Amino acid sequence: MKKIETALPGVYIIEPQVFGDQRGYFMETWSTRNFDEMGLHYDFVQDNQSFSAKKGILRGIHFQNAPMAQAKLVRVTKGAVLDVAVDLRKGSPTYKQWAAVELSAENKRMLMIPRGFGHGFKTLTDNVEFCYKVDNLYSRECDRGIRFNDPSIGVDWGEVAEDLLSRKDTESPLLADSDCNFVYGEI
Repeated sequence: MKKIETALPGVYIIEPQVFGDQRGYFMETWSTRNFDEMGLHYDFVQDNQSFSAKKGILRGIHFQNAPMAQAKLVRVTKGAVLDVAVDLRKGSPTYKQWAAVELSAENKRMLMIPRGFGHGFKTLTDNVEFCYKVDNLYSRECDRGIRFNDPSIGVDWGEVAEDLLSRKDTESPLLADSDCNFVYGEI
C-alpha cells in the first residue's frame, strides 16, 4: 500500500497494491500491519455501505460530534465519486479547508479521513457502491451535518441538482450555526 498526502495534514489517499492477471485481480483493502507501517493507527469497529442510483447525487457534509467522532477509510466498489474531506477543528491551521479526490472502482483509491473532519461525496456515475470503515460506532445523538454549500467552506461540487439531495442535507446548518464540537489538538 502507498500513502499519498493531500492538502490537509492527516487526510491521505491510500493506493492498494493490486495483483492482476487475465482472471481478474486481488488487493488488500485493509491491513493493520500495513497501516501501522504507514503511521496510521486505527481500530475500525464498523463497516458501512451505501448505494446511489444516479449520477449527481450529493451526500454530505457529514460527521459525528465527540465523543463519538469517527475516522473513516472510504472507497468505491462500483462507479465513481468526487470525495471530499473538510477540516472542522476549530483552531486548526487548515480550519474550513477541504480536499477532494476522485475515488472509483477503476482507480481503486481510498481516502483516509481522521476524526475532526467532515465528509461528503458526489456521484460521478450512475449506480455507485460506496464502502467505508469507521473507528467508532454510529450514534444517532452525535450524528451531524454541515450544509454542502456553506460559503465559508466553499467546496466546489460543480453543478448540484437540488432534487438529488436528501432532506437531511438540504436542512443541515451552516458551520457557523452548527454545534460542531471539534477542537484542534483535542480530537
